[in-house]
Amino acid sequence: MTENTFNTPAPGSPGPEKPRSRNLLIYGILIAALAGTWIYMFYDKSKSSEIVTSQKIQIDSISSSRDALEQDFNAANARLDDLISQNTRMDSLVKTKDKEIQDMKARISSILTKKNATAAELAEARRLIEQLKSNIEGYQQTIERLEGEKIVLAGERDYARKERDSVSTVKDSLGKQVELGSVLHASNIKLEPIRVKGNGKEIATTKAKRADMMRVEFDLDDNRIAPTGDKEIFVAISAPDGSPLAVEALGSGRFTLEDGTEKLYTAKKTVAYVQGQRQAVTMDWKQNSDFKPGDYGVEIYHNGFKIGQGKVTLKKGGLF
Repeated sequence: MTENTFNTPAPGSPGPEKPRSRNLLIYGILIAALAGTWIYMFYDKSKSSEIVTSQKIQIDSISSSRDALEQDFNAANARLDDLISQNTRMDSLVKTKDKEIQDMKARISSILTKKNATAAELAEARRLIEQLKSNIEGYQQTIERLEGEKIVLAGERDYARKERDSVSTVKDSLGKQVELGSVLHASNIKLEPIRVKGNGKEIATTKAKRADMMRVEFDLDDNRIAPTGDKEIFVAISAPDGSPLAVEALGSGRFTLEDGTEKLYTAKKTVAYVQGQRQAVTMDWKQNSDFKPGDYGVEIYHNGFKIGQGKVTLKKGGLF
């Protein structure tokens, strides 16, 4: 019988290779799976990092937006406070919408103080701030309009005042002219020393030691402006040395000149003046001391204005 040695491995030769190939395949699959795991882990980590970075950017963006909104809101509040402090009418204007403004500011503050405010809430805050700024701008325009009206009114008042002052000035000027026109004028002025005899007879003299009194005579000229009525006339007589002849106990005193200063008068008289008529006036001055020789002056005043003057000379001693 012949032995069949076909396909029979020789003693000591390697066995079949099929199990080895299977092992290699398994190893390859495991390596591929491990590599896939690494790749996935790397991708997942990379993706997570991107998400974290994106979230951080969003948070930073929201934080920056909130900071910007806070600055904008604070600036708007500061401007509103400044307008109110500078203009009382602005304060009144704001108070008419006080509830609306306070609600708006409260909502903005509520959003900006939230640490986790959303983008939508920040957008709402931005819209409200813009509305507040718009209201402030409207208030500013209203103030400017009111100030313009104030300037116009002030100008009109100033114009009216100037017109009134002008009319008043003209009126005063006319009044002054009438007042000046109504001042009487004295003419034919005579200052005459008089000696009174024992029997009461009066005679003129030129001797100082014989003079007992001074008589002032003058005419008040006709005046068609001065109304009929009592007119107070003042007479001021001056001695040769320039001193006024004035004794209070004898009726002398002071009167006011047209420039506001005062002057001593020797005597005064109230004259019943008739408009448009010439009137003769006589005034006597008898002093309680002797007259001295020299030049005597006389000035006549009405309404504070000097309306005439004259003089006379008394000589020393001698026979009558």
